[in-house]
Amino acid sequence: MIKKESKNQRRLRVHARIRSRLRGTAERPRLAVFRSVAHIYAQLIDDSSGATLVSASSNEKNSSLKGGNVAGARDVGRLIAERALAKGARRVIFDRGGYLYHGRVKALADAAREGGLEF
Repeated sequence: MIKKESKNQRRLRVHARIRSRLRGTAERPRLAVFRSVAHIYAQLIDDSSGATLVSASSNEKNSSLKGGNVAGARDVGRLIAERALAKGARRVIFDRGGYLYHGRVKALADAAREGGLEF
């Protein structure tokens, strides 16, 4: 019997291939995106020190952000750009996390660009 690879296993394989080429630094951190059914998460990571510089998600307390849709992803993109600029990170490397560059992932990236991040 042929076993079909799950979508998440395929995504993780693609993500591993992407990560083999991407490394975030202190000057140019990696903007990593994780998408679940109900929420979307973004964080700036300095891989050389293994530290998360800033993060934003639709799942934060005291937040009116809704993340299961494109509008919520746009809000998270604006928020991560605002926090990144406050930390002094203007240029980033975008890590789509193995997801297709479409829908919520694209909306987050476009909003981060509009917010002032360069990638």
